[in-house]
Amino acid sequence: MALFLLDHGAGNVQSLANSIKKLGYDFSWISSPDDFHKASILVFPGQGAFHTAIECLTERGLLEPLYDYIQSGKPYFGICIGMQVLFASSAESPSTLGLGLIPCQMERFDDTTKPVPHMGWNTAEPIDPDTLSSEGVSSSDHYYFVHSYRAKYDPERNPETAMWAHSTTQYGQEVFISTVRKGNVFGAQFHPEKSSVAGLTVIDAWIKQSLAGRTPAEPSPRIPRLPKPQHGFTRRIIACMDVRANDEGDLIVTKGDQYDVREKSLTSTPLSSTTAVKTAGAVRNLGKPVALAARYFESGADELCLLNITSFRHSPLQDQPMLAVVRAAAERVFVPLTIGGGIKDTVDPDGTKRSAVEVAGAYFRVGADKVSIGSEAVYAVEKVRAAGGRLDGSSAIETISKVYGSQAVVVSVDPKRVYVDPETYDGPYKDELVHGRPDGPENEQGKAWWYQCTVSGGRETRPVSVVQLVQGAQILGAGEILLNSIDRDGTGLGFDHNLIGLVKRAVTIPVVASSGAGTKEHFVSVFIETGVEAALAAGIFHREEVGIQEVKLASRQAGIDVRS
Repeated sequence: MALFLLDHGAGNVQSLANSIKKLGYDFSWISSPDDFHKASILVFPGQGAFHTAIECLTERGLLEPLYDYIQSGKPYFGICIGMQVLFASSAESPSTLGLGLIPCQMERFDDTTKPVPHMGWNTAEPIDPDTLSSEGVSSSDHYYFVHSYRAKYDPERNPETAMWAHSTTQYGQEVFISTVRKGNVFGAQFHPEKSSVAGLTVIDAWIKQSLAGRTPAEPSPRIPRLPKPQHGFTRRIIACMDVRANDEGDLIVTKGDQYDVREKSLTSTPLSSTTAVKTAGAVRNLGKPVALAARYFESGADELCLLNITSFRHSPLQDQPMLAVVRAAAERVFVPLTIGGGIKDTVDPDGTKRSAVEVAGAYFRVGADKVSIGSEAVYAVEKVRAAGGRLDGSSAIETISKVYGSQAVVVSVDPKRVYVDPETYDGPYKDELVHGRPDGPENEQGKAWWYQCTVSGGRETRPVSVVQLVQGAQILGAGEILLNSIDRDGTGLGFDHNLIGLVKRAVTIPVVASSGAGTKEHFVSVFIETGVEAALAAGIFHREEVGIQEVKLASRQAGIDVRS
């Protein structure tokens, strides 16, 4: 029997290919409409906007052959967008019609009480507890979700759609269909290829059952599932690797102290007893990026970030070493991978123009799941503010999110404190002022400050506050905020809760806390005190001062849900 994968041309399909290779199966790619006739088993993975998927399939002449294949009765597995296209339509683009096999429109999550996109690890509870029809899905495991639109599970109001439900998931107080199954068709809203061992188990179980021959299972009665007091959504622990070339030209993982990545040395003069700190040493080398990525995956990291902090000196698409790093990491890591640095419109040395979408697409094709945008986001927000809030669709955030969906775009923010006189300040950021608590750190007592955004790795300040930036980024289409702190970076003093709380209150998209982690207790406190969705660290993990499992154990003991 011939296993084929369908690449609709937008999104990370390489990770599924890596997963299937790891499981030991051979496969081919659908490259033309005729290939559907050769396929005995078909998997359609992917991410992105609903309309983009339908448009890409239509333009390549694959939409009708896909529908015919599914109707033929041969096994089909749709992942994320591959599941969503089975539905009639999506509120994301109501005028675009799906395949219509499931008579329901995908609707957007309610973001009044929770962040949207639904981004992170959650449980999936099968409708039928029979293990023979489980497709490897277990209610005791966690799976990686990243989506803004869902099909509500409501057997009373929409019984026909409910008969497709194979498992359900709760996010906030919304219960939605997380997997569908009917006859030869199976689909998952989560990404099994990014769900570690639990996800690989789902892929393996489905392929094995398909190869052995499928017997349609009789559906069990569908009864309502009311929201439980607590959903299965977990907090994420993320390991970040700042990647740059050392003085010999090799790509290494490094870590700065307040963004300075070079080793410091102490110098003193014979005629003086004073000692000065010299910072022009070698680039701090904390390991090779692919080896570290594999170590963090094995240690239970929920996500990984690879940030190219020297960006791309000539052209992102000609930076073959960094592309190779992402490709190699994706072959060994089966959790989400974010790549940052140089995701913008560029021009090659020969004058060839490269769009941000093209650059992002290159990284998605080798295995990245999200791209992180830094300085370009600041410039884009400045442009929108200067235009009175009007969007022109030209920024990297807008163009990438239009094709791949907002969940694929992370905005990395580098703010720093600007201290002002708390008694007299009446400037434009007075509503964003943070006041040092009387019982807080001694160097903050009696002071007030606002957070100013920077570009170029913190080297240049811009006339934009952190609140203005994150709100502007969300309007432009970003799906997540990676919130750094220049003041806390490398200090080990803990996350800046004032900064994180300020940003959490300003947006309705997920926020990742970064900068300052020095102990496992710092993760516990930032989750409890700010409600942030994820927390990231670099140096303490690289130097093995704190282990990822230590952080997770401390979190569980504090009553915080984390993935095992």
